[in-house]
Amino acid sequence: MSSIWPTKLTFRRSAKHLDITFEDGEAYSIPFELLRVESPSAEVQGHHVSQKKLVRGKQDVSITNAEPVGRYAVRLIFDDGHSSGIFSWDYLYELGENADTMLSDYRAKLGEA
Repeated sequence: MSSIWPTKLTFRRSAKHLDITFEDGEAYSIPFELLRVESPSAEVQGHHVSQKKLVRGKQDVSITNAEPVGRYAVRLIFDDGHSSGIFSWDYLYELGENADTMLSDYRAKLGEA
């Protein structure tokens, strides 16, 4: 069960960002692109760190729906059909904290590929 709880989620479709505020006062704006390419699904992450896929062409991806999963997570539905990632509150907090670095690293890997 998550130890970090969100107090507000706002999907800014025009900016393509998820704004999320947590009970500890931290607030993050996470790009939809990062959410898609770092989806916790096996389709993206594989079943081992060596199986992680480099997902291309998601700079314009959007989120069309979000479904609660119990009290610990949310399933994000993307307009490219991806819907198998269940984002725990802890994982969203981690993505928010590290969004700039993770997005920069992802784009560097794209440039190398």
